Amino acid sequence: MEVKETIANTKYCNSLTSYSRRKTIPVKIGNVWVGGDNPIVVQSMTTKDTMDTEGSIAECIRMIQSGCELIRITAPSIKEAENLRNIKDGLAKQGYYVPLVADIHFTPNAAEIAAGIVEKVRINPGNYADKKKFEVIEHTDESYQEELERIRERFLPLIKICKEHGTAMRIGTNHGSLSDRIMSRYGDTPLGMVESALEFLRICEEENYHDIVISMKSSNTQVMVQAYRLLVQKLDEGGFKPYPLHLGVTEAGDGEDGRVKSAVGIGTLLEDGLGDTVRVSLTEDPEFEAPVARALIDRYTKRPGHEDIKAIEDYPLNPFEYNKRHSLEVYNFGGANVPRVITDISKVENITKKELKHVGHFYLPELDKWKMNDQGCDFVYSGSNPISFMLPNGLKEIVDWKFWMELSDQNNKFPAFTLEEFLATKNYHSELNILKLKDVEVVEAIGVLEGRKDVVIILHSDNKHNMPALRRAYISLINAGIQLPIVTEAGYKEQDADQTMLYAATDLGGLLIDGLGDGVMLGLEEKEQQDRKAMLETVKLHNSVSFGVLQAARTRMSKTEYISCPSCGRTLFDLQETTAMIRKRTDHLKGVKIGIMGCIVNGPGEMADADYGYVGSGKGKITLYKGKEVVKRSVPSENAVDELINIIREDGQWIEPEAVE
Repeated sequence: MEVKETIANTKYCNSLTSYSRRKTIPVKIGNVWVGGDNPIVVQSMTTKDTMDTEGSIAECIRMIQSGCELIRITAPSIKEAENLRNIKDGLAKQGYYVPLVADIHFTPNAAEIAAGIVEKVRINPGNYADKKKFEVIEHTDESYQEELERIRERFLPLIKICKEHGTAMRIGTNHGSLSDRIMSRYGDTPLGMVESALEFLRICEEENYHDIVISMKSSNTQVMVQAYRLLVQKLDEGGFKPYPLHLGVTEAGDGEDGRVKSAVGIGTLLEDGLGDTVRVSLTEDPEFEAPVARALIDRYTKRPGHEDIKAIEDYPLNPFEYNKRHSLEVYNFGGANVPRVITDISKVENITKKELKHVGHFYLPELDKWKMNDQGCDFVYSGSNPISFMLPNGLKEIVDWKFWMELSDQNNKFPAFTLEEFLATKNYHSELNILKLKDVEVVEAIGVLEGRKDVVIILHSDNKHNMPALRRAYISLINAGIQLPIVTEAGYKEQDADQTMLYAATDLGGLLIDGLGDGVMLGLEEKEQQDRKAMLETVKLHNSVSFGVLQAARTRMSKTEYISCPSCGRTLFDLQETTAMIRKRTDHLKGVKIGIMGCIVNGPGEMADADYGYVGSGKGKITLYKGKEVVKRSVPSENAVDELINIIREDGQWIEPEAVE
C-alpha cells in the first residue's frame, strides 16, 4: 500500500482497536429513540401495495412479531401518502404502535403529506428535488449555487412540516441514484454520496432542524463502507452535529448471498462502532429481514470488555479507498493472484473421493476423472488426517508439519507449522510453507519472517473483538515490512448456519474491504466432533461461505452476482419468483452481474454496478438494460428472460450451461 496516513487524518471511529460505539445525538421517532446511548434499532420495509390497507397492516404485524422496531412504507404519490393514516390507525386498533417511515422518491408533495401522518420521512437527495437522466451537466460555481437555491426552496416546506409535527427525517443517499448534478461534479464516488447528503443537511441545520438520521447505501460493499466512513469524517470536519447512522446494503439479494453481502457491509461498520439503526435488504418476505439484522446487532451487546488490543499509532491504510496490500507471490498465493480459499477438513477422518464434492471437487468413477465447480476450493487443510489418494490438479493439500514429516511424498503436499515448530526445525518445503500464526504471536514472528519468500501466513485470533484484533496484526506486519501472503482464518463454536454466514462475512469481509487478505479459511478447530454427515455439511457450508465472502467484498468473482432489490409497494412483478427464474437460467455465468429491479425508482440508478438489468416499467412490462443503457423497452414479462439472455448472447458473454448427466 502506497498511502501513508496517520489516524488523525483518517478519523472515522472512536478507536480501531477498542470497541466503542460512536456517540450520536438521540433522535426520537415516535416511541423509539435512535442514537445516543440507546440500543441499535432494527427496521425493515413492507412489500405490499401501500393502497392495500389490510394487506399492509397484516404484513406490518408479521414484521413486528419478527422483531422489527421501525417499519418503512413506500409513498410514491399523494394517494399512498394519504393512505398511511389508514394503515397507522389500523395498526393502533390492533394494539401496535411501531413507528412508520414514509419512503419518498421524486415527489416532495407526498413527503409533505406523509410528514404530518407518520413518525419519520425518508428522502433520497438524489431524486427528491434533483434530476437523474444520466446527462453530463457542466456547472459554473454560480449556476451550481443557483441549483442549490432551487433545491432549498423545494425542501424548506418539508422541514417546516417536520418541525411542526415532531417528525424525524432520514436523508438517505443511494450510490446508484446520485443526481446528474452531483455526478457531473463529484463522479460516481463515495465523496459524491456524502456531498449529496450534506447539501440537504446544511439546509436542515440552517433551519435549526436536527431530528435527522443519515444513510449511505450501495450494493457495492466497498463503496458503502467507504461512504459511511467518509460521512463521519466530513460531519466532524464540517462542525455538524453527530447524527445517527442507518446502515444497509442495497439490493443484497436472497438466501446465503444476501446474508453474506449484507454482513460484509453492515458488520464492517458495526465493528468500528458505527451504526444506530440497521436494515438487512433481502429479496425475501420482509419478516425474514429483522432476525438477520438482530443476529448482526446482538453480537455487539457483549463486545465491551474484550481482551485488550494494542493501539495503532502508525496506520498505513486509507480507509476511504480500496488499495490491496502489496504481497509477494509465494506458490500461487499473493502477488496478482486472486485470494485463495483453504477449506478445513481436518476433523473428517479418511475422507473419500466422493466426499470431496463438499468442497466443490467431483469424482466421476465411470470416467476416472475429476470435475470442479465454481466453488471448488484451492487447498484443503487435512491437519493430522492426510488424504490417502491422489488429488485432482486443481486441488492441493496442507498437512500438519509432524504428519508431513512422515509422508513419503513431501513434494505435492505442504506443511503447516505452529510458530514453535517453525522456530525449532530446519525441515521446510522448498516452495510453500504454511505458518499458523495467532495475532498475539506476530511481534515474535517478525524476526524469523524477514527475508523469507517461501512462507504463507494463516492468521487467527481468539480475541472476542476478532476483526480489529486481526487488523491490528496485519498493521504490525505491514509496518515491519513483511510482504508475505496472509490468509485470514476465522473459527466459531457451535452456532447455526445464519450466524456462521454473518460472523464470517464480518470478520473476514471487513478485512478484505480494506485490501487485507490473500485468502480466507474457516477453521474447524473450535468445533465439537460431530457425526460424519454433520461435519461434512459444516465443511460444505464453510466452503460456500468462503467464496461468498470473497465475492461480496468484490475481491474474487466466482459466480453470477444478482443485484436484486427487496420487494416493496412499488414493485411491478413478483421479485422472489422472478429472481429465482432468472437465477435458474443464468447462474452458470461466472462473474456476470445482473440487476433485477422491481420498479424504475430502484432501476437504472440502483443497479449501478450491474452488467445487465431487468427492470419493471409497467404492469407486465419489463425494460432491459446493458449497463446503464436501455436496450429494449416494454418487453412483455413472459418473454423478458429470453430477451435478456439474447442481449447477453449478443454481447458475447453467454455460454451454454453444461448438460446434467
